[in-house]
Amino acid sequence: MTILRYLMATPATLTQLGDKMGQSPAWVRHHVKILEEAGWIFVSEVRVSAGVNEKYYKARASALLLQELILPNTSKPYIIFSGSHDNAIERIAAKLSRHLTLFVLPVGSLDGLINLRQYLCHISGTHILNDDGADYNTESVRHIFPDRNMVLVTMAHRTQGMIIAPGNPKGIRTIEDLLNPEIQFINRNPGSGTRMWVDRELANLGLPTTEISEYGYYVSTHSEAARMVKQGTADAAIGIQSAAIDAGTDFIPLFEERYDLVFERSNMRVVAPIIEYLRTPAFRKELNALSGYNTAHSGELVPVQ
Repeated sequence: MTILRYLMATPATLTQLGDKMGQSPAWVRHHVKILEEAGWIFVSEVRVSAGVNEKYYKARASALLLQELILPNTSKPYIIFSGSHDNAIERIAAKLSRHLTLFVLPVGSLDGLINLRQYLCHISGTHILNDDGADYNTESVRHIFPDRNMVLVTMAHRTQGMIIAPGNPKGIRTIEDLLNPEIQFINRNPGSGTRMWVDRELANLGLPTTEISEYGYYVSTHSEAARMVKQGTADAAIGIQSAAIDAGTDFIPLFEERYDLVFERSNMRVVAPIIEYLRTPAFRKELNALSGYNTAHSGELVPVQ
């Protein structure tokens, strides 16, 4: 349970887990192997450090089934978020931490909505483009929750684009350049809003994904993708501008999207602190200080029907 608690909060290596728990990596490996075989955790990323491959483990969404047992012991109320990764969600969690525990599990837009459908979280975050290409999220919410009274609230509009190495040594300019066999692409997880946009854009351009190097290899967050580009493990990724700036990479903007928070109306009281914070000048000031965010409509309700 202790290992799950750590891995539900952030990915970690055997050594990092050992340091947190005061145990040897060998001791941790025994328990990690059991959790991995049971399907509760998985290797989310492999990083090369000093010539050694380091595996980073992460808890799967199904670990939420034990939420009552493994969440930190606290008298504060808690809210479980499961959805698309965004740096702003982590900042909201930190800002509200004095009053409540916001547990953040980034699993992608689609899986987040499915978890919300299955009552595995209180609130989700999504940025799935509608089939008409003119709006975001409403179509997916209507499809997944036809029998429920759902609420959509805009967190912010944000800029997505090409995350590339500093100085752009491979001369990447457009998404078509990803077909160059010398360019190593790092993708996002299936079901994420970013991956769905990339799949759709390539199909619209008539570009086969089979010709993109390592198209099937992916990571679960924008930050992980940007870090791999910065480290030279990959040459390019599609992600949010703020992740590129944080990692110190170059960035080519491609489009702006609307990121919404989704929850059932019956949970309005539970998630109210988050929604109220979105509507404060403090939130807008903090997010506007980051690159690639537009908070002009933050906190606004989005009609689902």
